[in-house]
Amino acid sequence: MKIAVVQFPGSNCDQDALYSLRDDLGVQAEYVWHQESSLAGFDGVFIPGGFTYGDYLRCGAMAARSAVMGEVIRMVNDGHPVMGACNGFQILCETGVLPGALLKNSGERFLCKSVYLKAENRNTAWTEQVNEPIAIPIAHNEGRFVASDDELARIENEGLVAFRYCEANGELTEKSNVNGSLNHIAGLVNKRGNVLGLMPHPERMTKKILGSDAGLLIISGFHRVLAGV
Repeated sequence: MKIAVVQFPGSNCDQDALYSLRDDLGVQAEYVWHQESSLAGFDGVFIPGGFTYGDYLRCGAMAARSAVMGEVIRMVNDGHPVMGACNGFQILCETGVLPGALLKNSGERFLCKSVYLKAENRNTAWTEQVNEPIAIPIAHNEGRFVASDDELARIENEGLVAFRYCEANGELTEKSNVNGSLNHIAGLVNKRGNVLGLMPHPERMTKKILGSDAGLLIISGFHRVLAGV
């Protein structure tokens, strides 16, 4: 398996993504610059976090129009595994691969802390290993998930919610919803299940020496999605 780690101007979590894939998941991974127009030879895509184009426009909006995103969409449509973390989630929403959008946190402050996630739809390659709440770090200023009433209803009805912010015991409380996201939504999958977008950073929790390897439960979905292609 060979995974493309897409780099945009302003990406700052690309090394975390690359080394978690190579060293901890044990797959091939290479950087791909956003101006590339081909992902030939790759089996999947990781869109890392960062501040693409400085987030001077709506976060992820400019990156969504980069040349490489046409190829990312092709891989999505072909059923290949595609994951976007933090800014990568924002980009997937801006391209329309995933529904909704990410706006400024409800407290209008940058958040950098560990949060608990519970898997909502366990019937996906990305969530099936997460059988209890796991602690995963966040680092974002624009992580509040929003959608129209109709879109939110569709998201819930179609089982597109992958993860929700929660307490350590799995309870959904106002305090646990750290950025004010609608319905505590921390991550989504597409209807086919080969795409995951989430605001937390599982690639930062893939070694015991980092405090936990719980992130591997999520990023190992690359293997499971590809096995079904």
